[in-house]
Amino acid sequence: MPSLDMIEPHWFWLALGLVLAIGEMTIPGVFLIWLAGAAIVTGLAAWVLPIGVPVQVVLFVALALVSVFAGKRYLADNPIEPADPKMNDRGARAVGETVLVTSAIDGGTGRVRLGDSEWLAKGPDAEPGTRMRVSGHDGAVLLVEHLH
Repeated sequence: MPSLDMIEPHWFWLALGLVLAIGEMTIPGVFLIWLAGAAIVTGLAAWVLPIGVPVQVVLFVALALVSVFAGKRYLADNPIEPADPKMNDRGARAVGETVLVTSAIDGGTGRVRLGDSEWLAKGPDAEPGTRMRVSGHDGAVLLVEHLH
C-alpha cells in the first residue's frame, strides 16, 4: 500500500478538483466550481512543471481567489434567470385566476377556493359563491377583486 508521500501531488490536486466539481453538482451554489477549476489547473501545472508543493499551494490559493472574484463579477453582470420565476411563489402564480368565495368577504377579509385549497382573501365584500379574480397577494393572503 503506497504511503501519502509516494503519491504524486498533481493527482491530489486533480482529485480535489473532481471532488469539488461533484460537490458543485450535488449542492449547486455556483461557488465550488471556481475552486474546482483552480485545483484542476494547479494539478495540471504540477504535472507539467517541476514545482514544489509550497508553490502549488500558493498557485492554488492565487487561482482560487482570482476565479472566485472573476466568477462573482461575471454572475453579477450576467445573472442566472430562472426558467420559471414564480415556481416557488404560489400567490404570484394565482394572479389572474378566478376563485370562488367560500366564507363571505366581510369588512375586507374572508376565504376563497383556488383549485383544491382554500386561501385567506382580502378584497371588496362578497357573498359565498361569488366568483372573483386574484389581483395580487400579500404573503399567503390573496388579494381579490370582482370579475369585470
